[in-house]
Amino acid sequence: MSAIRRKFGEDYQVVNTNRAISFSAPAKRKRQRFVEKNGRCNVQHGNLGGETSRYISDIFTTLVDLKWRWNLLIFLLTYTVAWLIMASMWWIIAYIRGDLGHGHDESYTPCVANVYNFPSAFLFFTETETTIGYGYRYITEKCPEGILLFLFQTLLGSIVDAFLIGCMFIKMSQPKKRAETLMFSQDAVISQRDGKLCLMFRVGNLRNSHMVSAQIRCKLIKSRQTPEGEFLPLDQRELDVGFGTGADQLFLVSPLTICHEINSNSPFFDLSQRSLMNEQFEIVVILEGIVETTGMTCQARTSYTENEVLWGHRFLPVMSLEEGFFRVDYSQFHNTFEVPTPPYSVKEQDEKSSLPSPHPVLSLTLLDGRNRRERIFSLDWVPHTEEPGSKLPSKLQRMSSKNGKEVLKTGSTQPTEKASSTGDLPLRVQRHGSLVGQGEAVNQLKLKPLKLGSEAHTQSAGELEHHRLVPIPAPVPGPSLNPLPASSGRPEDILPPKLCRMNADH
Repeated sequence: MSAIRRKFGEDYQVVNTNRAISFSAPAKRKRQRFVEKNGRCNVQHGNLGGETSRYISDIFTTLVDLKWRWNLLIFLLTYTVAWLIMASMWWIIAYIRGDLGHGHDESYTPCVANVYNFPSAFLFFTETETTIGYGYRYITEKCPEGILLFLFQTLLGSIVDAFLIGCMFIKMSQPKKRAETLMFSQDAVISQRDGKLCLMFRVGNLRNSHMVSAQIRCKLIKSRQTPEGEFLPLDQRELDVGFGTGADQLFLVSPLTICHEINSNSPFFDLSQRSLMNEQFEIVVILEGIVETTGMTCQARTSYTENEVLWGHRFLPVMSLEEGFFRVDYSQFHNTFEVPTPPYSVKEQDEKSSLPSPHPVLSLTLLDGRNRRERIFSLDWVPHTEEPGSKLPSKLQRMSSKNGKEVLKTGSTQPTEKASSTGDLPLRVQRHGSLVGQGEAVNQLKLKPLKLGSEAHTQSAGELEHHRLVPIPAPVPGPSLNPLPASSGRPEDILPPKLCRMNADH
């Protein structure tokens, strides 16, 4: 250890937390605590001025709150001074009456028999005060002042005994010592429990006697500045440890892990693993309950600073099932182990979860692609373009050039399963169509080619069947040829009789 300190300096130390042996980072300078680990509040009151008299008005509580060394000193001094004063008063009475010179004269009747000096007066007072009464020294009936002093001594002694003995009894029976058998974990941890980020610490009871109506509370001590510019040193905020659900009421027969859920109402809402290194706060834990054996209220306290809060840790189990009972292993009470924990604060996690998810966008894109494929495979969305006359068959072009302006118009009033052009008709039909349409401009020829997009689409058999059943839109208005019914045979086999005869003559 000395070699390591010579190499790395005094700020580095080897720490063993029963998780792993490693060199810690440079230790932070130990700052002042508001509440010590043993529960003592590190606060001193000064410059009270004239308010000191308030302590004298409540002298009983003042004596009880004093340390044991001062209580014992006051106890001894009070009895010693009282005894000396009362012994002196008995000696003064004997001196005034002249009893000191007739101590051994049997014919003289003194105020107090056998009191002839100060030691004998002190012994008489002690025998009277403690009711020992050896029978050698006693008050005679010829000393009324001695009788009055005896009554005053009895009353004063009873008051002093009740006061001092009562203080000592309360001091000894204080439940503060019961708090010595209530344990708190050395560190607090932050990890996830039930999917929520929580601050946790552990409490335990070393005695078999229960703490009746045990209740736990937590306070966050942190300085802050208000929006108005007011600085609040050591501002106290409550940490919810289950007040609304009753989880703060403890049945403390075995070690329990106290949990504070970090949410939007928690002061640690924006606390992350990185910001924890730069924070300065102190968590004060207060455990209260009634001692089962005495019926007195006991309070145990401890605190955790930011250096004692471990991010991403969890407490080791201490309970085990033995034959016929449960066993608590307090050697593992303070030990923790690391668990996977997000390093982000709850505020950052909520902000990330509130952002729009990319999945709905992808769904809309897929839906738009499906609609596009439906439009492409359905004739409802087929664009209509005009084709020049140069696309007609060569014989039809020659006939058009002979007769001037001839028009061939295609279309049908009934839906068909496939698009057709005049180039698919027999020559006689094409000629007849050209003769019927004499006098009309060639530029009014309209074709309906089916143009598919260049992009390939993969569809299932059900989708293709759906697209095949989509009806063809209404044809472009204007004179057209007779409708061609959908058939798998040749077009000339299904022509009207008149056209069939004309085609046969040709």
